[in-house]
Amino acid sequence: MSNKITIAIDGFSSTGKSTLAKQLAKHLGYVYVDSGAMYRAVTYFAMQNGCITNEFFDKETLINSLPFIKLHFEFNPELGFAEMYLNGLNVETAIRTIEVSNFVSKVAEVSEVRAKLVEQQQEMGKEKGIVMDGRDIGTVVFPEAELKIFMTASPETRARRRYDELQTKGQNVTYEAVLKNVEERDHIDTHRDDSPLVKADGAIEIDNSSLTREEQFEEVLALVYKVSKSL
Repeated sequence: MSNKITIAIDGFSSTGKSTLAKQLAKHLGYVYVDSGAMYRAVTYFAMQNGCITNEFFDKETLINSLPFIKLHFEFNPELGFAEMYLNGLNVETAIRTIEVSNFVSKVAEVSEVRAKLVEQQQEMGKEKGIVMDGRDIGTVVFPEAELKIFMTASPETRARRRYDELQTKGQNVTYEAVLKNVEERDHIDTHRDDSPLVKADGAIEIDNSSLTREEQFEEVLALVYKVSKSL
């Protein structure tokens, strides 16, 4: 395709946004940015530095620490995608735990955190040819994106997928705990004051409850080509 576009993929947790975004970026030769990994990395920093626990959340200390949080992605040719680095350390595995999942929506609510990461994300997408997934990509980060996708699926379907994923990684967690986490994150993501999860204007909604990864990929790829040819 000669006309590179910006692809913004938003939606609920565990709908496979990152999987789809990686597939599209690899096929199209686009840059892929996992915005969720950035929020997870800040959450991991907060956990490691005692800013957040089950009992309290010291937002002020986290906000004051933001200038000292350095994030970047490094492509891993063996894995075929870029991994998340926090202050020079690879935290790709550490940020994918259920413990981080339990806190990430609360950290993402903090306006100062969002402002810092949105600025970085917008800088990454200046040249187009980018696929980014998250909660506010089509509404806040790239409101002018040529293609906006909004992904959804039932909480039970998403919890089962997440549970299976964590099991394959050897994490000891119950399906009930994962479902509770999914439902709590949905509530926080859709009710926060700053950039709540909503379907962006012009976004195409895809309910992938009964779609395979391949079916979903082909459906969205067709949309990419349609949009690109119309420019």
